[in-house]
Amino acid sequence: MGNRLYVGNLNYDTMEQDIQELFSQAGSVKDVYLVLDKTTGRSRGFAFVEMATQADAENAVRKLHGHELDGRTLTVNEARPREERSFQGGGRGRW
Repeated sequence: MGNRLYVGNLNYDTMEQDIQELFSQAGSVKDVYLVLDKTTGRSRGFAFVEMATQADAENAVRKLHGHELDGRTLTVNEARPREERSFQGGGRGRW
């Protein structure tokens, strides 16, 4: 397991500082990245949290998966590596 965690099912009003405070209860937090919609600037309902150590990350998953924050039950697990996206083009392909 790595140090980077996926946090899903966030309330759209939850802020990075709220996530930082919650995860600091499980260990040392290096970084919080709340994913925002490019058009509206509003939260997309998930974030990534990087913990200082693997032990802190494992502790955060144990303590916070299923935890309620701002009325929502959180999903917390190890973040998967980002997949490369190839440009497929758009528009009028054949079916």
